[in-house]
Amino acid sequence: MTDLLAALLLGIIEGITEFLPISSTGHLLIAQHWLGARSALFNIAIQAGAIGAVVLIYRKRLWGMAVAFAGHDAPAEYDPLGITATPAQSRDYAFKLLAAFAVTAVGGLLVKALGWELPTAIAPIAWALVIGAVWMLVAEHLAARRAEKLGERTAISWTVAVLVGIAQVVAGVFPGTSRSAATIFVALLAGTTNRAAATEFAFLVGIPTMFAATGYEVLELYLDGGLGTVDWTELSVAFVASAVTAFIAVKWLLRYIQSHRFTAFAVYRLALGLALLLWLPAGN
Repeated sequence: MTDLLAALLLGIIEGITEFLPISSTGHLLIAQHWLGARSALFNIAIQAGAIGAVVLIYRKRLWGMAVAFAGHDAPAEYDPLGITATPAQSRDYAFKLLAAFAVTAVGGLLVKALGWELPTAIAPIAWALVIGAVWMLVAEHLAARRAEKLGERTAISWTVAVLVGIAQVVAGVFPGTSRSAATIFVALLAGTTNRAAATEFAFLVGIPTMFAATGYEVLELYLDGGLGTVDWTELSVAFVASAVTAFIAVKWLLRYIQSHRFTAFAVYRLALGLALLLWLPAGN
């Protein structure tokens, strides 16, 4: 297999898995055992491609928050959830996104300073998939009971914002956890009982998070003089593939969660994780 085709396949895998609660990092690390390992910049940059798809999908929502800072109305059409938002409410939502991002940024820098690195072995990824699947099933049950008790709540509290920021750091440290799964279920358990609202916040907070991570890696490479070693053709192909497939995956997921729970994703994680754990002792 050529390096260009391998990059294309990795981009497609990233685009499909970035926003589905099945762990894009885990799938990429597993795939790279066969397709060849890639640099940290490659892995983060194609995640940025997937985030770009979310920017396109939520462009009206983002524009609504932007114009709110100028004191203009942010009508319901700016919000995929159909929620009427005053300028004050839109500004409040934007500040909570920034708070979640700030928590993630501080936590991410602390992780870097401590020298923690992503494990690349398959075994810990498989265990993270299994444990995450069980946690998703339990969390969804608890979230459903909470929704019955509290009713449908679309509001994002400051507590939810902070916990989502922490969840992003945890997901970044343990590949196989899934950033989207961690953030969505933390939001559901912390009081945002509406699945679509929790998913939207999890997706939107990923925009500054992944763009900042990409910028950080590019800056580090630039300072180390390593930009010349990057195969920009491979990176570009993977970036575009990730963006296109992520756009399709997110549009599908937003429709799916309107009438379905996340149980199917937990079952998939459990099956994949167990298959990997059973396969590992065979010496592969």
